[in-house]
Amino acid sequence: MRRAQWKAASRAAIALTGVGALAAGMAMLLAAPAAAGTTLGASAAEQGRYFGAAVAANKLSDSAYTTILNREFNSVTPENEMKIDATEPQQGQFSFGAADQIVNHARSRGMSVRGHTLAWHSQQPGWMQNMSGTALRQAMLNHVTQVATHFRGQVVAWDVVNEAFADGGTGARRDSNLQRTGNDWIEAAFRAARAADPGAKLCYNDYNTDDWTHAKTQAVYTMVRDFKQRGVPIDCVGLQSHFNSGSPYPSNYRTTLSSFAALGVDVQITELDIEGASAATYRSVVQDCLAVARCNGITVWGIRDSDSWRASQTPLLFTSGGAKKPAYDAVLAALNNGSTPPPTTPPPTTPPPTTPPPGPGGCTATVSVNQWTGGFVATVRVTAGSSALNGWSVTITLPTGATVTNAWNVNRSGDTGTTRWTNVAYNGGVGAGQSTEFGFQANGTSTGLNPTCTTG
Repeated sequence: MRRAQWKAASRAAIALTGVGALAAGMAMLLAAPAAAGTTLGASAAEQGRYFGAAVAANKLSDSAYTTILNREFNSVTPENEMKIDATEPQQGQFSFGAADQIVNHARSRGMSVRGHTLAWHSQQPGWMQNMSGTALRQAMLNHVTQVATHFRGQVVAWDVVNEAFADGGTGARRDSNLQRTGNDWIEAAFRAARAADPGAKLCYNDYNTDDWTHAKTQAVYTMVRDFKQRGVPIDCVGLQSHFNSGSPYPSNYRTTLSSFAALGVDVQITELDIEGASAATYRSVVQDCLAVARCNGITVWGIRDSDSWRASQTPLLFTSGGAKKPAYDAVLAALNNGSTPPPTTPPPTTPPPTTPPPGPGGCTATVSVNQWTGGFVATVRVTAGSSALNGWSVTITLPTGATVTNAWNVNRSGDTGTTRWTNVAYNGGVGAGQSTEFGFQANGTSTGLNPTCTTG
């Protein structure tokens, strides 16, 4: 989660406080053409899931490191390279080189990428630490927008907000400069992330939320339930699951996973490591995930013990020399013995509309909307009829007061009233009966949107 030098002191305190498919629309990509059942990623993929690792850019030149990474995993999470201090070291000046290096390495080898993290009270650059109030709120939203936009289409899920709840028995929000901008800051961050990267899953991520009985777990659950009821765009919950003697694997872990999933969100184990690399505990964690259809992936926080922020606790699946541990064998066996089907539940945001059957030739357009007070995001699906399209245009009349502020995968003419949307170079060709999508964000309400499609 944090850099090693920061974590050591932080987690010592945590230990005293107590324990703290992919779904439809998320691509399942294999890290290497390994035979099913022989590597972690290939075996997880057979279960409709991913098995990933946290990756540091400065270790991609280590051949022993990349050999294990490329062979075993089908998902990566940048360890520090997407955090605020790394991506916006000076206000308004963004730096993506190290993060791009990890993303390019992963995607060139067929691995999916989890983005980590857009909004967090920690690892803020000095300029952000010194801000407060409205200025901080706007800076945070701009950061979310710029970073998510840069990686749009390259990241399957974002840890949008990280560690926003306090430890202990109160279930209160963590006191931070972001929290002091207003209790709705988490919601605002999620809405900004949805607008910037509509195709990615949006997750809330935290530690010490593994035990279902604990106040912190219940507080996160209450927030997610509220977001789902009010239409705030949240798609997944990340459990960090850093298990040690002071923060052990709880017997009700599966209950926690299934309870969050029952809210209509995916569950992802995002930062797994286990003190001493207990084979039995690693096996139990994997079995618990496989037992919950919407638990769609596991990420271990590092590859070899020497790569871990808790290296002295030898918590990972490979020794510092790169040898497989008994815990590795236990995880692989649990994945290979799993029998649950991949998750098939649709994404928890506004369901896609039923596309009317396309008529002969021509095209049709439908729209789905994620509305909040004062604005909305619309996703428009263009479907070809019995003949392929070599170009298309869509006309939408916006309600009075609605103004388009952003759009993606499309050219547009007009921001208010009757607007015309035309394909860009890469999505004008649509096969017969096939579809493509574009989207836009607007202020105002979305009442009465009724897109019409024409060819050419």
